[in-house]
Amino acid sequence: MKVLIIKTSSMGDIIHTLPAITDAQRQIPGIQFDWVVEEAFQEIPGWHQSINRTIPVGIRRWRKNLLKTFRNNEWGQFKQLLQEEQYDYVIDAQGLLKSAFLTFFSLTKQHGKTYGLDKNSAREPLAAMFYRNKVFVPKVLHATQRVRLLFAQIFNYKIDNLSLNYGIRNHFKREADTSRHLLFFHSTTWPTKHWPESYWQQLITLANQAGFYIDLAWGNQEELQRALRLQETALNKEQVIVLEKFSLSAMAAKLRNTKAVVAVDTGLAHLAAAMDVPAITLFGPTNPELTGPRGKQQLHVEVNSECAPCFKKRCLKEPSAPIQPPCYFAITPELVWKKLQKLLSKEQ
Repeated sequence: MKVLIIKTSSMGDIIHTLPAITDAQRQIPGIQFDWVVEEAFQEIPGWHQSINRTIPVGIRRWRKNLLKTFRNNEWGQFKQLLQEEQYDYVIDAQGLLKSAFLTFFSLTKQHGKTYGLDKNSAREPLAAMFYRNKVFVPKVLHATQRVRLLFAQIFNYKIDNLSLNYGIRNHFKREADTSRHLLFFHSTTWPTKHWPESYWQQLITLANQAGFYIDLAWGNQEELQRALRLQETALNKEQVIVLEKFSLSAMAAKLRNTKAVVAVDTGLAHLAAAMDVPAITLFGPTNPELTGPRGKQQLHVEVNSECAPCFKKRCLKEPSAPIQPPCYFAITPELVWKKLQKLLSKEQ
């Protein structure tokens, strides 16, 4: 059986889909998947043994210059890649208009049935218009569970007794002694998701004093400058390492050889969960009950504020407060360190 999955982004959403692939692999021997994914994340699906082919799509880049996209025939080349295979099922696992567009307009008559979330389940209800077969999955469930239930209904199996398994951990080898290395993901896209830099500085001090080395990841120049500041202000600079800019595969390998993670709400936090790395993820404007990292030893620390989760990228409340965003005030470095110590003690 050959299945085409369409789920293009973001990193967290892609990782949320992996357990559904593992479920189907367990229940349907010989099933194979191809996956349409945003080119920036095309490494991820290939880590799972049931993914036969990854088909990159450049929607984020194409949007900037649609005329150039058609002139260069990138859209035509993309459609040709899809038409090289005959699929028994085509599944839009995202429920957005962009993924529904790809599902409807990129396929030929030789492909099998198209499936997606119905109008009461999809994040963008109009997307349901583009599928022949529509599936209801409650919106109140966690994103990972929603995709698992979508696949279970399409392929007619139960997931009640199936453990959560992302299916990618064993793609990477455990090589280093991880006992004294912690990895901090201090950066994300929304300003409101950022834990205060002064708090990161204090947490690094507490971890260094306990004998831990801190690895700081970054993905752009702004994040690199923050990492360098955190290294420069550390009491023990030699115990704070600013990593090189890693590919996603290199970061997954790094996680495989890391003791534990502290992260803000970012796609890399979900990657840590998929790699079974103990992690604390800090939540301000978003809701971990719906999209938080799921897996072994994943701890969510949420703000206790009447305005959270607000799901806003900019905070307009108390702009002069010394801690920004002000809802993070009570998630102190001491609190995070205590929780991290408890998490690490379970690993002994």
